[in-house]
Amino acid sequence: MSDLGIDLGPVWLTFLLAFVTTVVLLVLGTPFAWWLAHTKARIKPVIEAITALPLVLPPTVLGFYLLVLMSPNAPLGRFWVDVTGNTLTFSFTGLVVASVIYSLPFTVQPLQAAFEAVGRAPVEAASMLRASPAAAFFRVAAPLAGRGFLTAAVLSFAHTVGEFGVVLMVGGNIPGQTKVISIAIYEHVETLNYAHAHILSAGMLVFSFLILVVVYSLNRRFPIHGR
Repeated sequence: MSDLGIDLGPVWLTFLLAFVTTVVLLVLGTPFAWWLAHTKARIKPVIEAITALPLVLPPTVLGFYLLVLMSPNAPLGRFWVDVTGNTLTFSFTGLVVASVIYSLPFTVQPLQAAFEAVGRAPVEAASMLRASPAAAFFRVAAPLAGRGFLTAAVLSFAHTVGEFGVVLMVGGNIPGQTKVISIAIYEHVETLNYAHAHILSAGMLVFSFLILVVVYSLNRRFPIHGR
């Protein structure tokens, strides 16, 4: 509890969720974005459309299907229960899985654009100097696409912080486990506790504004190196 009588548990849980989600997305999204940036496969538009679905799909729709997919009656949910003894639904782990899917385009799209701008020439040049593919990527391509990594990390973190529909459907409202800031605000409004709702909402507003300032500042200060 803060001095204002507000439970800060949802705040810490929200930022923990956003941090874990962002790390997972950068690990999984980087090779995926690299592939999208350079593949000539005919299925590429289909994969890009699937990746971008969370941008246009109502969060409650996505949350509903994730809830069904992760329920103990579904193969994935049953497998998780058999392995861990816990359910994916209404758990922090389930929130991470849902958040990774929901925020996927906010990681993949900036990285894909950055890799496309860098092109293959720097990596090919490094290969000609006998650098391994991994060394060429981490020492040449990744630094040149640095702005894309920064933008992807910031946007993914901020988008996860602002989640509501997906986390409500998958995680519910369990204090200390799935009750994030957006759920806490909704609960305060439902109980007519507008004072606490105002405080949390104002904090989210300021945070969102600062995130946008950071993104636009990065875009100006760290241009992506062209081909």
